[in-house]
Amino acid sequence: MKIEIVGRNYDVAERLKAITEQKLAKLDKYFTDADTKAKVSFKKEASSLVTEVMLDYAGKLVRATVTGDNFYDNLDVVLPKLEGQIRKYRTRFDKHQKNSAYRDVAVYETADRDEKPVELVKGKKFKLAPMTVNEAMEEMELLGHSFYVFLEAKSNTVQVLYKRNDGDLGLIEPEI
Repeated sequence: MKIEIVGRNYDVAERLKAITEQKLAKLDKYFTDADTKAKVSFKKEASSLVTEVMLDYAGKLVRATVTGDNFYDNLDVVLPKLEGQIRKYRTRFDKHQKNSAYRDVAVYETADRDEKPVELVKGKKFKLAPMTVNEAMEEMELLGHSFYVFLEAKSNTVQVLYKRNDGDLGLIEPEI
């Protein structure tokens, strides 16, 4: 496994690098190919330390993040999370392999198989009223939507406000 260790707002000590590599080496038992990559980020934020580990194996990404007061303790918490995710994906993959193992391959291709193409089934038009980001946040909350398209009043550009997986909001702005 190739391991990349990155520090953001923090200089990673050699001891922390060595312990990280030692602990990640225990995950090698799950991977057969040498193309597996691990990226470990140690971020120092305002009042907390964030450890994020992202594994890239066989085209699949597994990611776990832990916030705490100590990077060493964070490693002890994040690695079991990763191991659980790896086991979950491997079991899912193995079940798929077992379920499709004894199916016969079609000898003749039939012409009457019509695969339904993806179609646009609904369109919606609405007027964009100029508003601030705060007004758009309130409007999105009132509607109960996971995203909201609006015309930003100051820059007069179309922007998208969306709800992130962590519950916070994100904003997509076009570059001018």
